[in-house]
Amino acid sequence: MIAAVKASLPKEASRNKPHWEVADIFRLHGHGYLSNNPLPLAHLKVMHLIEVCRTVYLGGHVERCDSCGYERHAYNSCRNRHCPKCQTLTKAKWLEDRKSEILPAGYFHTVFTLPHEINSVALCNQKIVFDILFKAVSETLLEFGRNNLGGNMGFLAILHTWDQTLLCHIHLHCIIAGGALSFDKAAWIPARENYLFSVKALSQVFRGKFLDYLKHEFTTGELVFAGKTSPLADEKEFLQFIKMLKQKDWVVYCKKPFAGPEKVLDYIGRYTHRVAISNNRIGNVENSMVTFTYRDRKNADVRKTMTLKAEEFIRRFLLHVLPQGFVRIRHFGFLANRYKKDNIHRCRELMGHSQNIPANTEKSTQEMMMELTGIDITICPCCKEGTMRVIEILSPLWKLNPHYMDSS
Repeated sequence: MIAAVKASLPKEASRNKPHWEVADIFRLHGHGYLSNNPLPLAHLKVMHLIEVCRTVYLGGHVERCDSCGYERHAYNSCRNRHCPKCQTLTKAKWLEDRKSEILPAGYFHTVFTLPHEINSVALCNQKIVFDILFKAVSETLLEFGRNNLGGNMGFLAILHTWDQTLLCHIHLHCIIAGGALSFDKAAWIPARENYLFSVKALSQVFRGKFLDYLKHEFTTGELVFAGKTSPLADEKEFLQFIKMLKQKDWVVYCKKPFAGPEKVLDYIGRYTHRVAISNNRIGNVENSMVTFTYRDRKNADVRKTMTLKAEEFIRRFLLHVLPQGFVRIRHFGFLANRYKKDNIHRCRELMGHSQNIPANTEKSTQEMMMELTGIDITICPCCKEGTMRVIEILSPLWKLNPHYMDSS
């Protein structure tokens, strides 16, 4: 994927560029936050990359119009998955790749949420707890598919760890094909049109599986307890903690089915390549305070504003930095990667839609930006006639001076 897309956009495409960005907050207040809060290397790396994204630090190129001589600098992106500026084209490309996987069937959106009492344990054991969450949810859905439909279901699950105010809210969004492939692959077994499974039954099985796996990790000594979770290192306290969680009603929410397969991709695009907050939600940064918008889920999604101290905003943002290499989008059942292509083709055959979907062709950044914005980024934004051509490659400053830190 070609870097520096946003920096190379013509002025027409930059009119909606947010006035303030997460990068600005890190540049202005990151040093103060770090002086009071020692951070792991992974968090330091994320902060640094977001700060230098699309700046001279990462290098880039100079373009000149071959008609009027207008010049512009385009700087490279950091490509970090936590960066709000680096996910638009990544998401678009991912969605293109998913088109061939959509079946002519109904789809359901189900959300599995961990009780907030688990948050502090999860923050000390991110990879373990997140893996358990994926395992408990996938096993629950596959078990219901086996027992209720008599076949193998197919679904993808996407991890989110935040709510609208950036607090810890750990949940999985699952996009589920409305049916199952029989185990002998001889039949497609459709689910009911407007009903998949009982959410109460799902929540009970999900709760049992999650807590069993969490207890196993405790028994093997894999869990770490620090800070306010320290008492849970004692077996008696931990078992009391598990007992309390068993007595709670765990939340599983099943939304209404999608209005046709064509809506699936548009919808899941909201959930795939997004972490914590987008830049366009940040309204103002001044006097060491950050103001941003959010939707009040408990009040009919009314849009509101919240103002936090800059250090508190940074703290909340960093809560959602994922463990290095952790996969937050996973496929299960007949959509599991190993046999996905063959299974999808078989499902289509059984549904009477066996025609092959054309393979996705690799699109250039220019083509993708044209589809997304309707703007040809190669056309000169000044004279509207000439073509912007690369005339110089800008070497990254980190190569010239590893200690340089861009502050622009």
